[in-house]
Parts: sequence; structure tokens; C-alpha cells
Amino acid sequence: MRDFSVIERSDYDLIVIGGGINGAGTARDGALRGLKTLLVEKGDFAGGTTGWSTRLIHGGLRYLEYFEFNLVRESLKEREILLKIAPHLVKPIQMTIPLYAGGARSYWEIQAGMVLYDLLSFDKTLPNHRMLPAPKMRQLFRAVNAEGLKGAAQYYDSQVAYAERLGLETVLSAKQAGADVFNYAAVTQIDRNTDRAIAVTVRDELTQKEYTVAVGAQTVIVNTSGPWVDEVCALGQKGKQNAPIGDRKLGGTKGSHILVDSFPGAPDTALYAEAQADGRPYFIVPWLNRYLIGTTDRYYDGDLDRVKADNEEIDYLIAETNRIIPTAQLSREDVKFTYAGIRPLPYAKEGTKPSSVTRAHILHDHKDEGVNNLISLIGGKLTTYRQVAEELVNGVYRKRGEPIVPCTTATTPLPGAIAPNDPRIVRAIIDWEKTLSPTRIAHLFTLYGARAMEVLDIVKQDRELAEPIVPHLPDIKAQIVYAVEREMAHTLVDLCHHRTTLALQDNYGLDAIAQILPCLEKYCHWDLETRDRAVANYHAYLQAHNLPDYDYQATHLRR
Repeated sequence: MRDFSVIERSDYDLIVIGGGINGAGTARDGALRGLKTLLVEKGDFAGGTTGWSTRLIHGGLRYLEYFEFNLVRESLKEREILLKIAPHLVKPIQMTIPLYAGGARSYWEIQAGMVLYDLLSFDKTLPNHRMLPAPKMRQLFRAVNAEGLKGAAQYYDSQVAYAERLGLETVLSAKQAGADVFNYAAVTQIDRNTDRAIAVTVRDELTQKEYTVAVGAQTVIVNTSGPWVDEVCALGQKGKQNAPIGDRKLGGTKGSHILVDSFPGAPDTALYAEAQADGRPYFIVPWLNRYLIGTTDRYYDGDLDRVKADNEEIDYLIAETNRIIPTAQLSREDVKFTYAGIRPLPYAKEGTKPSSVTRAHILHDHKDEGVNNLISLIGGKLTTYRQVAEELVNGVYRKRGEPIVPCTTATTPLPGAIAPNDPRIVRAIIDWEKTLSPTRIAHLFTLYGARAMEVLDIVKQDRELAEPIVPHLPDIKAQIVYAVEREMAHTLVDLCHHRTTLALQDNYGLDAIAQILPCLEKYCHWDLETRDRAVANYHAYLQAHNLPDYDYQATHLRR
């Protein structure tokens, strides 16, 4: 049972609004430096843009053509840090760029870019790039379209298959350091006087009760709500009149993805290709025995709480995949899951090409708009969240007029950090060989890292919890109990989309729910009304975010 009343009894140094990866990182950094910190998120942690990314920790190779060298260097440095502080979640992945005659970027331009990419990542542990002549490329990737093929570039970046869990572990680290963290906690009002915010109203979305957080003389509010930054600013109150804090700051673009099973000619490693339709780079990435294909880049002005891949985007990704790998012959029936997220980019003037809008982040100080104790983050990438958080917390100290306490997040591992050859993994496989297969044990360590031992402790309470949720997937029932008891999961969406990836791997999670509900009743004491409401909310969520609109969806899903 969570205690919301604590936020009315506490004097906070730092209030963070928005629990995506950047807000989580800011709360963690602030708490680790000794600031009394509150983090509130209106949905679930990492449940928005963070989880709907391409799940890559990358340097941003294509940013070189826009001369954003500082952003690329920052991204490459942060990639290396994440490989060290979260080795169970962030892992190297090989990328291959097929190069064609008539492409927007020539063979020599790409080669020059790769050399610069290596120079900017001078402190990396990953291998340098290599250029492949056309015959070698055809030998290694026999299914890739050979017409006009000039060769390829190969290099390494990193993948975070469970991006949601990177966000969650960052939140858990903040909590361990003393932060108060609440998901399903929506900010509904920001009261202010002539020059500063003086109170924040927070609604518990699970009970609909509202609480007021006092904003002290030294309290700083950081708005890391991603695509919702402008909406949070619009909550500013001055007396009894609505007074939005400043003008529009965001001009978000939508990035959509599709998930498909392995197909004829599917590559063993990731492809980074150029779309023929618009010249935009996109990825075909192996992901948990499926392939993640994306992304698109289109301005979006719709409902931020109902974002989904549309039919045109789905067809675009299918067509481009079939073009680069002709044997794929993908169709809509092959699409197993779709999702879309909004990039919180700076507002750009009309006519600006979406891909040309800077991916560099902006720390917007609202002092010139009459709110001296508010900073909003515009932009920010999954890869650079730790660095962004460091800059934000440094800004908090400046606002407070205090010396900046050194940041330690670059060297402080996340709670689950564990090396792949750690002896604890082998010991767990041996100790549990009669109960759980090595595959399931390995999966727990991949998902939870060192915290997998805590999940196994739950299994000791009842061996029924060692049973799989879905027979062909490695997740076990103990993970459901652990998510509710230890990871602040409150809904079926949390359980199937964010604590696990059951929804993305098996029939939108609908088959898994049949096993999850009895588990929630028996071990987590969810009554019938709670379970029925959770199921209804889950179906509504799928309809709003993931289920495609095309006609065959009713028969496409197994019943």
C-alpha cells in the first residue's frame, strides 16, 4: 500500500515531474547527491517514449551530417558508461549499413563518417568499423537486395532490449537513495505567485485523491515530462486565472515500429538501411527472437495519450523491408505488434523537415516567464539520459545558490548490475536445476541482473511460482508477484508491457493474462472487481496504443 500522505509532510529540495528515463535519471542523480527528492509520473515509469523507442543505445551516426559533433561525442561517451553501469541490460550489437548506387549518401561519405565516428568514440571498448566491398557484403548477407549494391559499412553500437527496465532500475536506484517515487501520480495544478511556483497538486490516479506538495523557498521543480512538457507548463496558475508558463516549446514527431517473426532472409545482426521512399534511415533489428523494424519520423499534433502506428506507417515499414530483403515478402498479416512514441523535440517553424530538427536537448529556465524555480527539459535521448540528468541537477544547485555537489552516477552501477560471467549465475543454475531450466535462470539474470536472486527467493515460498506464464516464453509466475510487491506494478499494462515484455512477444499479452489473473488473486489479493477493471483497462490500452486499425485485426488475434 503506497502512502501518498508523505508528500504533504515532506520538505523537498527537488520535485521531478515525469518518470520517463530522463526524469528517472534526474531523481536518481538528485537523491544520490543528497537532495530530498520527489518523483511523480502520471502513468507508469518508462511507460511512454522510453518504452516506445527502437531500444538502441547509440552515438547517433546520422547526426554527423547535421554537424552535431558534440551530441555524437556525448552519446558515444554515455554509451560506454551505460555498458559499465548496466551490463545486464545494455549490450553491444553489430550494425550493418548496405550502400547502394544512387543513395543519398555515397560510399565515401559513409566511410568518412565511420572514421569520424571512431575518432569521436576514442575511449570505447567496442571494435572499430570496417568497410565491406560488394562481394563480401553479398557473401555475408545473401538475402539483401544486390541490385546496385556498392558494399557496406559495419560498426558496433549497443542495444537495450528491455528499455522499460532500464528506466525502472533507475527509479529503484533513486528510491534506494532516499527519493520518494510515485507512478500513477498526475500533477493537476501548479500554483504560483508573482515570481515562483509555491505549490504542486498531485492526484493519485488509483484512488482519485488529491494531495498538495508545498514548494519551499529553496525547492526547484524540474519538468521532464517529455512530449507532455507544454501540458505541464499549461497547469501554471497565477491567482485564480489560468496562466500557461511561456509559449509552445515542443514540436514532437512520431516514431512508429512494427514487430514481426523471423522471415526468409532475416539478418542475424541489425541492418541500418536507407528508405527509398523518403531517404530516411531505419533499422531492422533482431529483438528477443523477433525483428523490430522502424522508425518513422512525422510531426504529430494529436492526443498524446492515444498514440499508435497508423496504416500508412505500417505499410511504409513493410514495403521498405521487402525492398531491402526481397525474400521477406512481409504483409500486414505478418505484423505481430505495433507501437509508436513521440520524440519531445524543440518546436520548429512550419516547413522544417522532421529529421533535420536537432536531437540535442535544451534546459529551458522559466525565470523570464515569471517562474524562477522551474526548469523544463526539451528533447533528450535514451542514450544520453544520465548526462542530461547531471546537467539538470547541476542547474538545480545553481538555482538554490549552493555549491554543486559532484555527480557520481557515471560510476555508480544500477541495482541489478552484474557481469555476464558472474559466478552467482552459474551457482543459481546449479542450485535450481531441479526446478527451473538454465534458460529460465539466464532470463531472470538478463531481466533483473543481480536482483534475480530476489525473484528466486519468492519461488521458495511456493514452487507453483516457478511455473511459466506462457509455455514457450521464459517468464515465470514469481515475476508477477515480484513486480507487484517490489516494483510498483499496479496494472496489467505494467505487468505485460513494462515489467516484462509478454505483450510484445505473445499475442499482445492476451494469452498471458489468463495465467496472470489467478496469480494476482492468490498471491497479491486482487479481488474480482479489481481484476475485471484491470482487464477492461488493458483492452482499452491496446486499442489506444497497439492494435492496428486494419480490418483483419479481429481474426488476427487468438481468442
